[in-house]
Amino acid sequence: MQYGRDSISITVLGSGTSVGVPTIGCRCPVCTSTDPRDNRLRPSVLLRYGGHNVLIDATPDFRTQALRARMERLDAILLTHAHADHILGLDDVRPFNYRQSAALPVYASDPTIAVIHRVFEYVFADRAHESSVPRLETRAIDGRPFEVLGIEFTPVPLKHGSGDVYGFRFGRAAYLTDHSHIPAASMKLLRDLDVLFLDALRHKPHPTHTTLARALEYVEELRPARAFFTHICHDLPHEATELALPGDVHLAYDGLEIEVKR
Repeated sequence: MQYGRDSISITVLGSGTSVGVPTIGCRCPVCTSTDPRDNRLRPSVLLRYGGHNVLIDATPDFRTQALRARMERLDAILLTHAHADHILGLDDVRPFNYRQSAALPVYASDPTIAVIHRVFEYVFADRAHESSVPRLETRAIDGRPFEVLGIEFTPVPLKHGSGDVYGFRFGRAAYLTDHSHIPAASMKLLRDLDVLFLDALRHKPHPTHTTLARALEYVEELRPARAFFTHICHDLPHEATELALPGDVHLAYDGLEIEVKR
């Protein structure tokens, strides 16, 4: 899909929860569904603009996601937080290091960077490597906007249970995943959007995620032109859930491509 120079292409690489859908060992109707939209890898999106590719979150499924999206380059990575389903694909960026002969900048909060340096100690250790390792340059972000390859990103502070995570606003779009609460100050950052992604795990309450009903309340308050729910578990069959949603609200699905103005 080709977009103009004033647009950002958003590709949903994964729309599932931390264990993905199908869930290992589960024989429920969604996990055994023949609808490809019910197959959900771990949550991530790819942004394409101006010849650049920017990834938000590097999931354990990143290799599969990159092959499926036919990614031939990667220019930067933004991380929402340091949970396993959002960082464990970082080792799989090595082919991009080879092809581009460069390290990849990774933008994240200080606590997330601390986890990255611990989990991927072999990447940052000051010693010779007998085999290849990812080349990553961690760059700390805080609540202030920052620029990545000509686009301004605004961190959106969120609560993920008792933890603090970020969503990101860029242009007329915002991507929020893994949140149980959007603070009032962050709601102000989410006005006047063409596209808004929100966590909508399931119907049943969860201590660290948003229910479908609560996500709809956020949409009603924020009134984006289009809303897409992500981080979906196997409780929500795509077709039946989609039919019950308002016309400007949709379930995201793997492979979905959206255009939004910069």
